[in-house]
Amino acid sequence: MEDMDDTSGSLQGKLLVAAPSLLDPNFARTVVLMLAHGDQGALGLVLNRPTITAVSSPLPEWDDLCTSPAVVFVGGPVTEGTICLARVKSEVSVPSSGYLPLQGTLGTVDLEADPAFVAPWIERLRIFAGYAGWGEGQLENEMEAGAWWALDATEGDIFSEEPAHLWKSVLRRQGGLLALASAFPPDPSLN
Repeated sequence: MEDMDDTSGSLQGKLLVAAPSLLDPNFARTVVLMLAHGDQGALGLVLNRPTITAVSSPLPEWDDLCTSPAVVFVGGPVTEGTICLARVKSEVSVPSSGYLPLQGTLGTVDLEADPAFVAPWIERLRIFAGYAGWGEGQLENEMEAGAWWALDATEGDIFSEEPAHLWKSVLRRQGGLLALASAFPPDPSLN
């Protein structure tokens, strides 16, 4: 398991899992995939906030390529822009236009691209409205305060077909105190 106190290296490709003490409604019980992390700040996508809006409503041409559930996800509280996250079939078969690799076979797809052009190399795809962003040093301060745990992502986390259960399942598989944290009630006053 990743050392939860280590914030010295880049978190790109890691999951940020909100501690039960993080009560901000934008991030309470979220699992965030980190797309970028460096001296200038950080950017990620909340993986477990599906909406009820089917992708077919705003982006019908992308609906057939989306991984179930084929809905738009709330990527975070920064509401500018839409990000299309994809896992490609092979790093070597992906054209250089319309796709930005992040790590391994994971990257982002330009929604201005023709879906028929990208379909042959897409394995999984999900659409996020907005993203989570942190300024310089902000995320590190939140981690030092115990608001987040940085954990390794698995293949099943990023495109989970049961995103509502992702927070608990990621914590449970860690074992120890993190597994216990997964059972922490959303409102301890009701316990």
